[in-house]
Amino acid sequence: MKNSNDLIALLNLKDLGNQNYSGNSYTIGSPHVFGGQVVAQAINAAYRTIIKTRFLHSLHSYFLEAGDLSKPINYHVANVRDGGSFSTRRVTASQNGKTIFILAASFHQKEDGFEHQTTFNPDIKQPEELFSWDDMLQQMGAFLPTSIKSFLSIDRPIEFKPIRMPNPLQPENLPPIEQVWFRLKGDKQQLDYRTKQQILSYISDYNVLNAAFNPNASKYNFNNTQTASLDHSMWFFRDFNFDDWMLFSAESPNTYGARGLAKGNIFTRNGKLIASFAQEGLLRPKN
Repeated sequence: MKNSNDLIALLNLKDLGNQNYSGNSYTIGSPHVFGGQVVAQAINAAYRTIIKTRFLHSLHSYFLEAGDLSKPINYHVANVRDGGSFSTRRVTASQNGKTIFILAASFHQKEDGFEHQTTFNPDIKQPEELFSWDDMLQQMGAFLPTSIKSFLSIDRPIEFKPIRMPNPLQPENLPPIEQVWFRLKGDKQQLDYRTKQQILSYISDYNVLNAAFNPNASKYNFNNTQTASLDHSMWFFRDFNFDDWMLFSAESPNTYGARGLAKGNIFTRNGKLIASFAQEGLLRPKN
């Protein structure tokens, strides 16, 4: 995938009837299906059953089995509730008759109410000051470990610029924080809010566990540690556009017992909070 059109096509599921849908997969460099893809496709399926005046405000999901990249994923939507202003859906994703993922999602009609948001650091480094993953590959590719070079070589519809670029040749322990500017590639002017939420959900699973890895980065990395997303939750607050860089900001309050927790926020470049997220992941050192 190279741009937003490719990503939207991946997330747009085939309707099989009776609230059953089917989607294909695209690798991001892992041998298994990317968790963010499954979350976004499940949202696409749920939205097919929701009236147009209601929008996703929260989701809670669990990854149960590793997905097979070579086979379609089937999604079934169950109508849990349609109330006066909220609707709830449960989505089950399966392959070969086995459940690999479950999602609970709540949708809310627009209402007026009180407002506040957490603060945004105006002094944070701007994207123009930073190197992207593509820049890293071009300038350091000859010196990078094979696994990192292979990962960075994958075509993606998103451009990432970490606030702090770690040195893979001299790993060191870092604070439990991960901040990354990101920008959608390709046409993004005519996207409706539902589509933007699916894309943002896809992106939200990309860098989240790095925050939990960082405090032990001198000893552990994605090569010597078995990793997997265990669950993923998101809360959506405000509409937004992909016409500029956006900030993914995560922190990890705890790693213990081969699991790491990360949580954080997603801001527009001018500091508007559009979503929050939380994820616990498996971080199991290999023998």
